[in-house]
Amino acid sequence: MSAETPVQSAGNFTRLRLRFRAWRGSRPFWAGLLTLLGGVPIAYFPYATLKLGNMSIAMATTAGAGSLIIGVLLITLGLTMWFQSATRIFAGVAAILLALVSLVVSNIGGFLIGFLLAMIGGALGVSWVPGREKPEDTGKPDTSDGPAGEGAAEDLPRGADAARGFPHTSYEAGDGEADGPRAAERTGGYRVG
Repeated sequence: MSAETPVQSAGNFTRLRLRFRAWRGSRPFWAGLLTLLGGVPIAYFPYATLKLGNMSIAMATTAGAGSLIIGVLLITLGLTMWFQSATRIFAGVAAILLALVSLVVSNIGGFLIGFLLAMIGGALGVSWVPGREKPEDTGKPDTSDGPAGEGAAEDLPRGADAARGFPHTSYEAGDGEADGPRAAERTGGYRVG
C-alpha cells in the first residue's frame, strides 16, 4: 500500500454488526430477549399435541386462553423492553408478575421453562441501567467521584493513603501523634485495638 491508496471502508456486514452492537448496548437487550422467549412456551404448551407413535398426548387445560394471553403479554413486554427502554422497570415488574401467575394458569409456567426465562428476563429488565457517557478529556482531573462544595478539601494530605483520600495517621505506640486525649479530639473518637 502506498500513501495515496484510499482507506477501504468496512463492508456492509461489519457496518450492520457494529450498528446492531450499538443498538443492543443502549437498551436492555438480554432482558427483552429472555422475556420474549419466556412467553413462547407459556403460550405454546397448552395448545400442543404430542404424537408418540399412534398415541396423542394433548396438553390442553381449562385455562388455555389465559395461557395464551400471558404468553402474548410476555412477548409484548419483551419487545417493549427493546423499543421503549424508558419503561423497562414497569415491563420487568409486569414480566415477573406474569411469570408467577403462569405457574398456576399455564402448566407450571410452560413446564418451568417459560417461567424461569420470564423471571430472569424481568429481573434483568428491572436491574438494567443505561451506561454513562464518558466525559471528554479536558486535561483536568476528574473530581466527580470526590467530595464537592464548601466542605471539600482543597489539597490531599501526604502519605500512602493520600491517593485514596484518607489522611495519613500513625497508630504506632509512643509516636506522640495518636496517643492521649488530643488524638480523640483530632479524630473524633478513641483508637480501638
